[in-house]
Amino acid sequence: MHTRIEGRASAARTGLGRLQRRVRAAVGAAAAACAVLVASPAAAFTVFACEPEWAVLVRALLPQARVHVATTAQQDPHHIEARPALIAQLRSADLAACTGASLEAGWLPTLQQRAGNSRVQDGAPGMFYAADHVVLIDVPQRGTALASPFAGDVHAEGNPHLHADPRRLLEAARALAAQLQALQPAQAGAVGERLVRLESRLQARIADWERRAAPLRGRTVAVQHASLAYLWRWLGLVPVADLEPVPGMAPTPGHLQRVLQTLRATPPMAIVVTRHQDPRPGRWLAAQLGAGVPFLVVPATVPDDSAPDAIEDWFEQLVQALLKAAGV
Repeated sequence: MHTRIEGRASAARTGLGRLQRRVRAAVGAAAAACAVLVASPAAAFTVFACEPEWAVLVRALLPQARVHVATTAQQDPHHIEARPALIAQLRSADLAACTGASLEAGWLPTLQQRAGNSRVQDGAPGMFYAADHVVLIDVPQRGTALASPFAGDVHAEGNPHLHADPRRLLEAARALAAQLQALQPAQAGAVGERLVRLESRLQARIADWERRAAPLRGRTVAVQHASLAYLWRWLGLVPVADLEPVPGMAPTPGHLQRVLQTLRATPPMAIVVTRHQDPRPGRWLAAQLGAGVPFLVVPATVPDDSAPDAIEDWFEQLVQALLKAAGV
């Protein structure tokens, strides 16, 4: 009888010990969780980048920022679906970095309205448009019928694809740095230091690209859309034909025939289209003109916005492709 009672008492003590250990473990875990919460920094500064080039600049200037990118080099930034995921990303953003000059007019206002984020509305401190800080090219003459359905993608402010000129890209980077410093005053000094390093690095590369690309000046190209118009002007190349009948309209058979006649009379150095465009019209033209006119498909922006040297790598790729097409 005594043995049975002692056994029960021992079991009870063992059970109690297990319970106490579980309680202590639970308390310890809760304490550790509280400590993590207390020690955790404030939520990361969040940026919504409309195009990859602005994501690259934000990461270069404020690497700790959380960055969402709305588009890729495989997409036409004029025509993006206002998806729920993008609405959610813009809703959480402290800053939206976009091109402006109506490039995103077909989708960004919808995102802004549905996100309901006062920080990134037009005119708010968290809304950055690069085009507001750079002199644009190809500004339509007064009286141009911009609202006409036959006008195509003509922007009243000028050509919005300013990132294809690294000098203008640097101007936009300076303005973006100033806006980041205003929004993140504790990081102002660090942002300024990173801007200086970015400027030094890019200016050295610009000088190198201009030296190497000097033989391209005055050469002609046939293009599709004005996505790289700033690149042509920077390097001194001359677009002599556009595969689009009007900006933003897909090439038509009749228009391509007229372009072919023009190019047969004065063959260009190359036919160039960007990755998000249908390559078939350009490939057809190149085949009609023969092997003497190369057909190039190049990215209209940085292919990998997470790469540390994405900007430099993109311009290097463009310069190399053009020099190869020119036989230099």
